[in-house]
Amino acid sequence: MTKDQQEMMMNVQTVADLEKSLRHISGIIKQKGREILSQYTITPPQFVALQWLLEHGDLTIGELSNKMYLAFSTTTDLVDRMEKNELVLRVKDPKDRRVVRIHLLSEGERIIAEVIEKRQNYLRDTLINFEEDELLSLEKSLKKLQREMKEE
Repeated sequence: MTKDQQEMMMNVQTVADLEKSLRHISGIIKQKGREILSQYTITPPQFVALQWLLEHGDLTIGELSNKMYLAFSTTTDLVDRMEKNELVLRVKDPKDRRVVRIHLLSEGERIIAEVIEKRQNYLRDTLINFEEDELLSLEKSLKKLQREMKEE
């Protein structure tokens, strides 16, 4: 086997190993997130919707549907339940009264802040045995990976 072939094989194996690790890490984070959310009265899709509203401000149901890759009717039901639990409020757009936007209420903001803090605490506890240079390298690599994925 030539050196180029060896490097290519190593690269294929490295990529396979990275994909597997990222998939497993994603699954663990998702499961831990669900465990944390089980302490609250919201579902994982509701949490995702609340995060979109926090990050992007008031959105229409159509905009929220697109961001979450959900059917319009599914998003409407999701918003109905969140509005009933006083996490969001439907408000008419002041520029166009025909447009209704979903507005994040303080209770929704509070839940997001608490859940994210608990998720960060979990991650902090998990990373306790990492050296500072390892953490900085991991952060740098993950940010680079995220940038590369966003550009595609």
